[in-house]
Amino acid sequence: MAAPSWLLLCLLRGAVAAASGSEDPSPPQICSACCPGSVRNSSAVAAFCGAREGAELLGRCCLEREAVVGLDLGNCSLHQLCPSFQEASTAIVIDLRHNPLDHPPEDAFRGFTQLQTLALPAELDCPGGNNVWDNVTTQGSSRICHSQRNPCNGSGGFGWLCPEDSLCAPDGPGLHLCLCEGPYHGYKCLRQGTFPYLMFYGTLGAVTTSLSILLWVTQRRKVKTS
Repeated sequence: MAAPSWLLLCLLRGAVAAASGSEDPSPPQICSACCPGSVRNSSAVAAFCGAREGAELLGRCCLEREAVVGLDLGNCSLHQLCPSFQEASTAIVIDLRHNPLDHPPEDAFRGFTQLQTLALPAELDCPGGNNVWDNVTTQGSSRICHSQRNPCNGSGGFGWLCPEDSLCAPDGPGLHLCLCEGPYHGYKCLRQGTFPYLMFYGTLGAVTTSLSILLWVTQRRKVKTS
């Protein structure tokens, strides 16, 4: 008896995934799709990448072990940050100078926990405000934000906003997360005990199997009626 079409489709997808996994991963889109060209010699990213062992320049990025550690989008005529900007969340140095940028959303730098140097047009404030950076300088048409502070440390930190049985964790300039501690999980960490993985995945597997069988039966009926 011929194999069901859904089974053949799954096998084909698995073969394609295995073949693609053996190839080198494609570079992040932020390195070329957002702004053409390469890292400028005058950019802080060029100096940073040149002094970092094992780092290499690719398009507008400085890469280290395929991760973006530096991003130069200076002089790109940008009014807004690119949709792929989050691909640079591992960046340590970012240069956005000489762009007519609008003020980015408050959470535009969410997840950028490694960011230590951010160069902006002078018209823009440092994300999170000056008080979440150790040093903020203005030089001509540029504003430089140095050394991102941990928003969970100190008496003025956000740790007090986290509920009981949770820990405050940095999530970018002036941004934080509340992570449940120990056996607690769920909304505001109010549930205790381990997450019911067996029940969750068992239910998910049963639903998936039922839908697959229903799809196969429906297709078989269509074949017979035709």
